[in-house]
Amino acid sequence: MKKILSMALALFLGHIGSAQIVFSTDKEYKADIKVFAVDQAYKADLLVFKVNAEYKAKGNEGKWYFADADYKATKKVYFVDADYKADLRINFVDSDYKSKWIDKSKQHLMY
Repeated sequence: MKKILSMALALFLGHIGSAQIVFSTDKEYKADIKVFAVDQAYKADLLVFKVNAEYKAKGNEGKWYFADADYKATKKVYFVDADYKADLRINFVDSDYKSKWIDKSKQHLMY
């Protein structure tokens, strides 16, 4: 019983601390979540900064690294063409310190 509990706890903690390595799929059914990129920060649930290295995409803070293959990603996203179709609305920002959650109730989507 202790062994099972320890393994479950390790998986849970590992999942929480996972990096935001994202892969943009070309098919909706392949995605974990549907995303819409809005043009203004105030319309977004999450402000995202695209980092240029995997190690910079730590935690669930809006710093995303776009992987070149789906098996390398922690989340697969599909960009939809309208905000009402999306699970998450994002706005890309130009500096890493600007990345943050606006609507924290949707934070679970990226765990």
